[in-house]
Amino acid sequence: MTEPVVHFEIPADDLDRAREFYRAAFEWDLTPMPEVDYTIVSTTPADETGRPKDPGAINGGMYTRDADRPHPVVTIGVDDVDEALAAVERLGGAVVLPKTEVMGMGFAAYFRDTEGNVLGLWQNAAG
Repeated sequence: MTEPVVHFEIPADDLDRAREFYRAAFEWDLTPMPEVDYTIVSTTPADETGRPKDPGAINGGMYTRDADRPHPVVTIGVDDVDEALAAVERLGGAVVLPKTEVMGMGFAAYFRDTEGNVLGLWQNAAG
C-alpha cells in the first residue's frame, strides 16, 4: 500500500513570531501547546478527531528548531512505525528519533533518508 503524507512541521527560532506570520499571511488557526513546546497548525477544517474534513488536505505543527530538524518536515502515515523504521535502516537510512508515544493519539518517529533529509512517521493509536 502506498503510504500518504499526513502532516507537516515547520521549525521556528521564535515561535511567537512564526505563529503571527502564518496567522497573518494565511489565516491559519494556530494553537500553542507550551507544555510540549509545540504549536498545532490548522490549515483546513478538521473533524472531532483532528483529521481534515477535505480529502487530501493536511494540517501540521510548528516546533522550536533544533539540530536534528532544522528544516520543514514532511510526515508519512504508516500502519506500523517499528516496521517502517526497520525498512528505513535496511535501505540505508537512519533513525533520528525512535518511536515515541504522543499524548494517546498515536506514535511518531523521525528518520534521515539516504539523501540526508529528515522526515517523520506517524502511526495512529489503535481504536
